[in-house]
Amino acid sequence: MNELPTFEDVAQAAARIEGHARRTPVMTSRTIDEEFGAEVFFKCEHLQRMGAFKFRGAFNTLSRLDASRRRAGVVAFSSGNHGQAVALAARLLGMPATIVMPHDAPAMKVAATRGYGGEIILYDRYKEDRERIGRTLAEERGLTLVHPYDHPDIIAGQGTAAKELFEEVGDLDAYFVGLGGGGLLAGSALSARALAPACKVYGVEPELGNDGQRSFRSGAIVHIDTPKTIADGAQTQHLGQYTFPIIRRDVDDILTVSDAELIEGMHFFAQRMKQVIEPTGCLGLAAARQMKHLLKGRRIGILISGGNVDLARFSQLL
Repeated sequence: MNELPTFEDVAQAAARIEGHARRTPVMTSRTIDEEFGAEVFFKCEHLQRMGAFKFRGAFNTLSRLDASRRRAGVVAFSSGNHGQAVALAARLLGMPATIVMPHDAPAMKVAATRGYGGEIILYDRYKEDRERIGRTLAEERGLTLVHPYDHPDIIAGQGTAAKELFEEVGDLDAYFVGLGGGGLLAGSALSARALAPACKVYGVEPELGNDGQRSFRSGAIVHIDTPKTIADGAQTQHLGQYTFPIIRRDVDDILTVSDAELIEGMHFFAQRMKQVIEPTGCLGLAAARQMKHLLKGRRIGILISGGNVDLARFSQLL
């Protein structure tokens, strides 16, 4: 395996995506500050291009491909947001993209991916191996496989969101980040350790998909069956060869939350902050709420990872 990415890679990614990715706003809520007895800052990646942080890593990765690889095109497997991100980044950079998506992916994510020009290949997430499908397509068609989380350029790109947050609000005492395969958490940890070394970094998973927590505590990557949770962006089965060692080294703990707590988060964001957030985007808030008695008087960062949820599904959950 090549060397692990560093904060220097995050800084270079930030320069690469500048003018292409949005510098998303940081929001606050008097209601949540009063609930916590703390200062809470939300980094709003649901307002990123294509509606999630994934655009950062995708654009950073695709922009580094040489001319021959750009001509051949890329393939990605994704429950939705990474697929949209790769399709949009490929369109902006003038290359074809093939996206392997589960047949039960949110309809709006499928429609958006297709709208960005991606060719979609559907599979059964509970019976088929998306990584094998992606590798096979890459070999057969001569495409570059763009992994959703386990690649240095993806990790560096995702870390730019935390870099922006620390640069804007300064030191934080704790930072809560959703965890699927670990690209966002690993990149966030690189930024935190460089810019706010004393900040506690917490990864947050759905409790039915706690492979990251089990891996973190056992010291080895744990593989699980595809978890059944409303947090479709965190239905990964294992951490990566790049993400796990960074998480083990730089993250303070991995926490879990229930689907019911995610729905409470969606309700809060919609009612009090007027923001439509997908279930996976509520992981950080749900975990911070569990710990709020320990956070009094502190400065807290929470990453809202995405807002791509079907409105029918959104209203059903609420």
